[in-house]
Amino acid sequence: MNDVRVRFAPSPTGFLHIGGVRTALFNWLFARHTGGTFILRIEDTDRDRSTDEAIQVIMDGMNWVGLDWDEGPIRQTDRLELYREKAMDLFHQGLAYWCICTPEELEHRRKDAQARGESIKYDGRCRNREISAPTEQLAALRFISPQEGQTIVNDLIKGDIVFDNLG
Repeated sequence: MNDVRVRFAPSPTGFLHIGGVRTALFNWLFARHTGGTFILRIEDTDRDRSTDEAIQVIMDGMNWVGLDWDEGPIRQTDRLELYREKAMDLFHQGLAYWCICTPEELEHRRKDAQARGESIKYDGRCRNREISAPTEQLAALRFISPQEGQTIVNDLIKGDIVFDNLG
């Protein structure tokens, strides 16, 4: 049994463009070369801009260039409960935390950091707060990533890729 599974995951917020076709082609060729599976996964989590018409345009475009898929189209929104369950598993294992910063607060901090010439990233404000579950306000679940040392990812093509963990 071949375990190569690759996907093309366009966002249905507009037309299929040449960059997307290029990505799809590379993955399609790899799947066909290895006897693997090519999956069409639709990234429709942007509810305000994703449309059924754009999904159809993507599928029509894929068919027009001769790229067929073995599974899908799979809509991300059809799997939200699975993702929610897995995210909560991370939270309960102590690998994630709730952030209750508002979009406006985050934007203000981004602009302040930019004005100071600092890197624009989340400052970890909620990392050590005891928020067991957000109640009435919107919240984001953030990974607890290491703040020192290095993270090493072994890439099949590039080998080891090293990231410095910055606190």
